[in-house]
Amino acid sequence: MKKVLSLTVLLLILPFTLALNLQIEKISQNEAMIVGVDRPATFDFNLTNLGPSTKIQFYNLLGFRMLPSETIVIGAFESKMIKLEVSPIGDFNFTGLYSFPYYIRDVNDKTEMQEALTFRRVEFRDAFDIGAGSFDPESSSVDIYIQNTQNFKFGNIDGKFSSSFFSIEKTFTLGPYERKNFTIQLNKDEFKQLLAGSYTLNADITAEGQKTNLQTNLEFIEKDIIKTTESQSGVIFRTNVITKTNAGNVVAPENMVIIKNVISRLFTTFSPEPDKAERSGFIVKYSWSRELNPGESFQVTVRTNSLFPLLLILLIIAAVIISKQYTSSNLVMNKKINFVKAKGGEFALKVSVVLSAKKHVDNITVIDRLPPLVTLYEKFGAEKPSRVDTKLRRLEWNINSLEAGEKRVISYVVFSKVGIVGKFSLPPTTAIFERNGKASETESNRAFFVAEPRNIKDYQGEF
Repeated sequence: MKKVLSLTVLLLILPFTLALNLQIEKISQNEAMIVGVDRPATFDFNLTNLGPSTKIQFYNLLGFRMLPSETIVIGAFESKMIKLEVSPIGDFNFTGLYSFPYYIRDVNDKTEMQEALTFRRVEFRDAFDIGAGSFDPESSSVDIYIQNTQNFKFGNIDGKFSSSFFSIEKTFTLGPYERKNFTIQLNKDEFKQLLAGSYTLNADITAEGQKTNLQTNLEFIEKDIIKTTESQSGVIFRTNVITKTNAGNVVAPENMVIIKNVISRLFTTFSPEPDKAERSGFIVKYSWSRELNPGESFQVTVRTNSLFPLLLILLIIAAVIISKQYTSSNLVMNKKINFVKAKGGEFALKVSVVLSAKKHVDNITVIDRLPPLVTLYEKFGAEKPSRVDTKLRRLEWNINSLEAGEKRVISYVVFSKVGIVGKFSLPPTTAIFERNGKASETESNRAFFVAEPRNIKDYQGEF
């Protein structure tokens, strides 16, 4: 009776003991297939056999190829990592999340377990995401990126990234969910005329025999930048060029102002002419108003002719010096020469010296010297010299006094039997006098005469 009972219990327990008993732990997640790419979805499992040693095999009934397709030996209570690859056989047009049942069969006793697999099948373009950072007109670079959005490893990828600001080509790889960042150097001259706003970044992506085009926005941030440059040239004829340039990316109003005084403005010209001129006292303010587009420049050229004010200043200085000399001397002498005709045809000149007293002066001695080549004529005007030194060729006049405002003229004639051609010069006349018992000295100007060839008859006449 006991033997019958034991056999019955053994027959009841044996099927359960021999049945497939696996613990399945799925390691991977979010497995993906890419449309047009002949690559399977890959699942990673950790299988633990809770029963006796056996052989197992994976299969399904929905037309999916499953690898490994051969049997797998797994010992009692053994854990084994399994990489299961799944790919459709024939046409498979589904996109999105897809689940299907599969089976694990015990090759020995033909028992099996039913499980389910889920994967995502996406279009090639949906496997990527691109983006870019923002930048402004003063930025020297901008960052862009491309990211693999799927649990799928791509081999070599050729990417061409282009926009209104740059165009580059890159070759790279992307692992599952990997992101690649690129820093693009910018050439500011290529976009200096572009306005702020959103611009399109195009990415042409080629990988695994597939091509796609992706787009995203580049944010060109508003920034108002006006740059001023100034150049100067010349000294007397001075030119000043002022340039305003909109280096930003928004339309910018600009007001240029140049200030001149009432004197310098008379010798200054502008190109172009100012929009407005406002005078306040001795200051004149010139202004120009413009609206500058990005990359646009506005230039004003200011030309100042300093020759006229320089000459005016020199004349004023000369006048001041002469006036000072004239007013500082108590006795002023002005010397001049006049041509006279001679009866014998000699070359003759009349020399006159006008003495003007600014204040009362006493004991005046006037000294003059004769140049070579001429002879003194023995007759004189109203004022005869007090002394004539023919050897030293020196003449002296003595005048007792002159009252303030009084004038006295002394004159004499010189002649030459030899014709003189060219510039004839007489030295200054010197006067020594006293004012309030203090001796002073003054000189006249130099006197010149330009002699030209003449007919002898022109010299005949007065003496």
